[in-house]
Amino acid sequence: MAGTDRRQEGVAGPAPAVILVKPQMGENIGAAARAMRNFGLRELRLVAPRDGWPNEKAVASASGADDILATAQVFATTAEALGDLHLVLATTARDRDMVKPVITPRTAAAQARTALAGGQKVGLMFGAERMGLENDDVALADSLVQIPADPAFASLNLGQAVLILGYEWRLLEDVRPDAMLRLGDSVPATRGQLIGLFEQLEAELDEADFLKPPEKRPTMVRNLRNLFERAGLTTQEVQTLRGVVRALVGRRQRIGNNIR
Repeated sequence: MAGTDRRQEGVAGPAPAVILVKPQMGENIGAAARAMRNFGLRELRLVAPRDGWPNEKAVASASGADDILATAQVFATTAEALGDLHLVLATTARDRDMVKPVITPRTAAAQARTALAGGQKVGLMFGAERMGLENDDVALADSLVQIPADPAFASLNLGQAVLILGYEWRLLEDVRPDAMLRLGDSVPATRGQLIGLFEQLEAELDEADFLKPPEKRPTMVRNLRNLFERAGLTTQEVQTLRGVVRALVGRRQRIGNNIR
């Protein structure tokens, strides 16, 4: 549908980042960038794109959204791409064996606007074309976003999925949140801060031989991460928990030294 008017000012103000995890085809990245540009989403993050970056096929299918591609950031891992974000919403069409809120695109847009209005950084995460997001990626998200497609044919390509969430985001442009999250002197922890806590705790649990047998370790780790994700920890709370882990480890080491 035609309708681009270069004389008009684009949508301004804070908006969610779009994270494409292991996208396979440049054409789909370009289509996603075009959808982002349609609805005022400007920040694109790519995690390990299969065909490398930059990609000429992405430019050809972006239909003028070259500025989105030109400023796209590339990351080696999902954890790195999410590191500075406070709220992460992961899109998926499949049921997951995890305890996480499942929300609609409209609810996701409302949550994103409330978080951004409170000074937080937000990300919308999309998986690869064939299999979607891996469970380890989903475990880093706060909620799962499911588009209410026909369950007999629920698969969408990247451009379509980004378009739907972008539309819901833009639809709420003139809606102001009734209430903002008040956290005193603290703010929600970023994904990087949470991952730091996860890695510290998991390393000490490995040292204590808790995460075994080895074949069950990945599931145990995901369950622990999901538990803390649901808690909605603040920066201060993460720092406190990391201090708790250090204190417990220090006590264990002192006891061990006294025994020897």
